[in-house]
Amino acid sequence: MSVGVLSPHMNTPANSQGILIGDKVYSEVFLAIDSSIIPEESLSSTPSMLDGLDHETETNLRILGCELIQSAGILLRLPQVAMATGQVLFQRFFYSKSFIKHSFEIFAMACVNLASKIEESPRRVRDVINVFHHLKQGKGKKITPLVLDQNYINTKNQVIKAERRVLKELGFCVHVKHPHKIIVMYLQVLECEKNQMLVQTAWNYMNDALRTNVFVRFEPETIACACIHLAARVLQIPLPSKPHWYLVFGATKEDIREICISTMKLYSREKPNSEQLEKQVEKRKVALEEARLKAKGQNPSGTPALAAIGGFSPASKPSSPREVKIEEKSPNSKLVKESENRQLFPKSPLNGDILYLCNRLRFKIDLFFLRRSHSGTYSSQSSRSPSPRQLKGHRASPVTQLRTERDRQSESSRNSNKRRRSRSRSRSNSRERGRERDYVKHKHDRSHHWDHRERDRDRPHDQGRSKHQSRSHSGRRHRR
Repeated sequence: MSVGVLSPHMNTPANSQGILIGDKVYSEVFLAIDSSIIPEESLSSTPSMLDGLDHETETNLRILGCELIQSAGILLRLPQVAMATGQVLFQRFFYSKSFIKHSFEIFAMACVNLASKIEESPRRVRDVINVFHHLKQGKGKKITPLVLDQNYINTKNQVIKAERRVLKELGFCVHVKHPHKIIVMYLQVLECEKNQMLVQTAWNYMNDALRTNVFVRFEPETIACACIHLAARVLQIPLPSKPHWYLVFGATKEDIREICISTMKLYSREKPNSEQLEKQVEKRKVALEEARLKAKGQNPSGTPALAAIGGFSPASKPSSPREVKIEEKSPNSKLVKESENRQLFPKSPLNGDILYLCNRLRFKIDLFFLRRSHSGTYSSQSSRSPSPRQLKGHRASPVTQLRTERDRQSESSRNSNKRRRSRSRSRSNSRERGRERDYVKHKHDRSHHWDHRERDRDRPHDQGRSKHQSRSHSGRRHRR
């Protein structure tokens, strides 16, 4: 980016009107400090005024945003050049965008973050958000630390996006020429650089003028002359007036007067209240949203608005419910419904998928209720299938035929499962009975075997005893 106007022989095409690319003519890209000066037409009708915000409220918002940037820069220990750059970027951005559609606090944070990078004194986004959170609490109140929750993450993302938005709207033309050095240079020419009070007062007036729009309306040399002139008038220090000294540096009397009036008005204004300003902006935002919805023919809630109450009439219903049942049961009604669906939903892959999913869901619901009815949760009438006589005069649709076939298959599978279970149970019962019989027989055999063994043991003893008795009887006989 060049400072000043490009000369005709530098980087200029052969065609003075521009470069022909295709069927369109494109002019050259011209970036200079003069392009940052906003014309009077844009100053009179800003985007905020077009959205319905009054001039006084917009001025208070600009002053409040610049004060926040200045205070945050002091707490972040930024150089004065970085704070001045942030305020100028803030003023430039809101001459291209509205305060109604963009939060001035978020964009003030973005301007501080961007200015610290431009002036080679970068600060973290977290530090910028912490400082603004501290300033928002105010003095004399209990200071609470910033909680690192989802709101903090959202604010951080908004600040990063706002910084990109500022760069995009300004066309990456973020160079700012400050009059700080120019004031010192002009006082050296006037041989007043040793007067520290004059230098400091002119410097202070220039820093206060950053809250106004003079930095987007006038050249930095003119602003430096106006600050020196105002400081000399307040301190009653005489400066050359025949002719006026600022004419040497290309400034005019009207410009000096306008800058001095704009700067002095700051000291007679009341301090802007951030809460009241936010309420006014929110009120205007709601009014704009309602007007936008009304233009679209919708209510503020998002529902479509009716042109007239008498024009709305619900669809007429048939006289008797029997006709409705007949229409639903007849196959012709199904064809009519399909034709209506085709008219409502034209042929497209998305609509076809939706209809397929609806039919699939309806089939699953019907199948679920049929299974419940077969399981016996409902009454006998609902689970009872229609007789062949009832179905004789009524021709079933393919879907119902498919359902009945599936129901029969499921019922046959259930019956076969029941038979298998009954067979397996009978087999298991017969096996158990056979085992019991074997066990009883085995037990009986064992008991019988033990009885025989006991008898065999007792037999020799009894025989010996009988022999002994017979012998004793025979001896007695012989003795006799």
